Amino acid sequence: MPKVAVGGTFQYFHDGHAKLIEKAFEIAEDGKVHIGLTSDEMLSKSHNIDNYNKRRALLQQHIKKMGFPAERYEITRLNDPCGPTLEEDFDFIIVSPETYPVALKINRIREKKGKKPLEIVYVEYVMAVDGIPISSTRIAKGEIDRHGRLKNRVEQ
Repeated sequence: MPKVAVGGTFQYFHDGHAKLIEKAFEIAEDGKVHIGLTSDEMLSKSHNIDNYNKRRALLQQHIKKMGFPAERYEITRLNDPCGPTLEEDFDFIIVSPETYPVALKINRIREKKGKKPLEIVYVEYVMAVDGIPISSTRIAKGEIDRHGRLKNRVEQ
């Protein structure tokens, strides 16, 4: 049973987040998905971000809507970018282009510790209708909605 790690802040849960979560469950098959959720202390974003407990509750709601039962995953508080992946045995890590360098760092550290490297599963960004990646920052700025549709645009 594969043990899969995926992590993020998951603010303004959007289609890019959904793609990462879906891939994690697909790779896990009958195994477990371990979702690292960034702690409040670790955050340094330019826009307002909900507190950990609110983001956790909203993440659980979205995962339930996606049809994945609670017993197939667990959410862990991330106090550093690597979380439990340095000590625990995982098989896969699911990453976006933004988090790919962290996965490389995790594998370097794991190898130094004599642990097997994680298989990195790279998930491309989901693009908004304007061809620019969907991101929580763009949503916070009011540029796009969670599905990448442009906002404040004059319809022709």
